[in-house]
Amino acid sequence: MRLAKGIVFGAAGAAIVCIAQPAAAQALDDRAWIQIAGYSADIDTHARVNSVLGQQVGTEIDFESDLAMDDNKFLPSVSAGWRVTDRFIIGADFYSLDRDASTTIGRELVFDDVVFPASVTVDSEMNTDVYRLTLGYSFVKNDVWEAGASLGLHATDFDLRLQGEARVGNAAINTERRQKQFLAPLPTVGLYANWEIYPKVTVNGRVDYMSLSYGDYDGDITNAQVQVSYRFHRNVGIGAMYRFVDYGVDVTKDDWTGRMDYEFSGPAVYLEFAF
Repeated sequence: MRLAKGIVFGAAGAAIVCIAQPAAAQALDDRAWIQIAGYSADIDTHARVNSVLGQQVGTEIDFESDLAMDDNKFLPSVSAGWRVTDRFIIGADFYSLDRDASTTIGRELVFDDVVFPASVTVDSEMNTDVYRLTLGYSFVKNDVWEAGASLGLHATDFDLRLQGEARVGNAAINTERRQKQFLAPLPTVGLYANWEIYPKVTVNGRVDYMSLSYGDYDGDITNAQVQVSYRFHRNVGIGAMYRFVDYGVDVTKDDWTGRMDYEFSGPAVYLEFAF
């Protein structure tokens, strides 16, 4: 369902002129393209949720260590792009990562206004949907390579859930469940380059960064990717890539405050269709 949602998002996003970073074309004369990729992602996640109303300071929870969530998982993604003119490129990306776990925790954890004592069993779930829209302009372009700059919007929808035997304030221990969901939009600026090193073989790279405080959010993001592709047919190609994403977001909302640190990296293979 999420992958199908991503395909629809990617195709629609490629047709919208918006703030974005370029999805790298595999041939410099492609007008439109779509990539379907699978990552082997190494994941590192930390989160802290404070209760504003109860003035409860949350624990910085390591989701892989404290909650026994997988630190490596297959990650599907979809990317699409449209070369609007010879130098302007619009792109869209979507990927999602869903994990859950159940473990006996080794230390006391405070999440929102709930205290989970050490040695109780905690069921946890973390779902993330990542959307990226991009607009790039190639300042330099010829028959074999191009280089340019981009503006982007990287939006992540987080859904965090913890459940187990816990206490709230001075009340007796009971089964408690807490869930926090929020959308964290972060703009980016970046650089990219595409180089056809040999007929049918293209190397692409990009790096994006932003540190910004606005509204309820104070965050920073780094996104980097390098890939190589082989076009075995004019409209169909295969490729391999490596992606690194690292960002942290401080959240200050009416009902809770906290921080989310999220990093994943890993290799991927993909199939590409171009027109």
